Amino acid sequence: MDPSIAPASRAAAVTPNDTAIVGARALYIGTAGDVAIAPRRDMDPVIFKSVPAGTMLPVHAAIVALTGTTASNIIALF
Repeated sequence: MDPSIAPASRAAAVTPNDTAIVGARALYIGTAGDVAIAPRRDMDPVIFKSVPAGTMLPVHAAIVALTGTTASNIIALF
């Protein structure tokens, strides 16, 4: 199967950080709030506002920034 469309095979808890590289292909949001994501490390984060608990965000997340993120219990899928 093409790895770009295959289901995730790994997961890890995310601690938002303004510089740490996550490199996730999707994020699960456990506790509602805002999520600041930089799709590439050379881009400024975009804030997804009021993401409900239990949401799967199907976005590439190079960085899950601390600045602007109020959601918690975030899981990265790889």
